[in-house]
Amino acid sequence: MYDPTQLRTFLAVAQTLSFTQAARRLGLRQSTVSQHVRRLEEATGRQLFTRDTHSVELTEDGEAMLGFARTILQAHERAAAFFTGTRLRGRLRFGASEDFVLTRLPEILESFRRDHPEVDLELTVELSGTLHARLEAGRLDLVLAKRQAGATHGELVWRDRMVWIAADGVRLDPDRPVPLILFPPPAVTRARALDALERDGRAWRIACTSGSLSGLVAAARAGLGVMAHTRGLIPPGLVPVPDRAGLPDLGTVDFVLLHGHRRTAAQEAASALAAALLAAGDRLHGPAGR
Repeated sequence: MYDPTQLRTFLAVAQTLSFTQAARRLGLRQSTVSQHVRRLEEATGRQLFTRDTHSVELTEDGEAMLGFARTILQAHERAAAFFTGTRLRGRLRFGASEDFVLTRLPEILESFRRDHPEVDLELTVELSGTLHARLEAGRLDLVLAKRQAGATHGELVWRDRMVWIAADGVRLDPDRPVPLILFPPPAVTRARALDALERDGRAWRIACTSGSLSGLVAAARAGLGVMAHTRGLIPPGLVPVPDRAGLPDLGTVDFVLLHGHRRTAAQEAASALAAALLAAGDRLHGPAGR
C-alpha cells in the first residue's frame, strides 16, 4: 500500500523540515519530492505536513507516520540483505558528537550491529570540532556532528534551533555578566554562544567548562549558569531560558553526516550506517525514553 520510495522521501522531509533540503539529500528535483509526499498523503487519506512559504511542520498524522515509515523501510532493507546475501565486514570508525550522549543513538547503533554482525564498529564520542579534525586527518570513517554556521559540507540529517537552557527557576541579573556553562574549544555551541553575546554587547563570564555533556548538565542543574543547546535535545531537568531574560538569538544549527576517504570495505560499512542514521534521524530528537 505504501511505496518505499515515497516513504524515504517523507522521512527526508520530516527530518530536515524542508522540501529543498530533502531534494538535495535524495538527489531529486523539489517537484518530485512534492509529488512523492502528495501521493503518500493520497494513499493515507491524511495530511502529513502543514506548509507555507516559510516553514514545514509535521501534522499529528505525520508524527504517527514516522514510526510506520521506519518499520516498513527496515523490513524492506532486511529482506533485501537476506536475499542478496550481502554481508558487510571490516572495521568502521564512527564518530558522534557529545550532543547524542543522552539520545537514542545507542539503540540505532545496536540495531546496526545486529544487522551487520561482522562489522567491527569503533565509536568515538567527542566535540564536533574535534571530530571534523579527526575525519580530515583520516582517523575516522564517518562522523555525525554539527557543522559551523555558513558551512555547506556534509549530508544534512536535520536542522534545529539553538536555545539558551538552564535549571528551572534560574534568574539572570541584567546588570551582571551572563554566567556561561560551555564546552571547551573548538566546540560549535561555545563559539555560537560567545559570538551571539559579543554581537549583542552583553557581558559574560565562564562559570563552568567541561568536555563532557554530563558535566555541563550537572553544572546547569546545580544552577551555576546557562548553556547554549539544541532545542530538540534539551536534557531532562533543564528548560529554555524565558525570553524576558533578554539573551540574544542563537539561530539554527545543522547536524550532518560526513564521510572519510578509506578502503572500500570501510566505505561500504560507512554508507550502510549513514543510511541507517538518515532513516532513523528523527529518533535522535530528544533524550532517550521520550
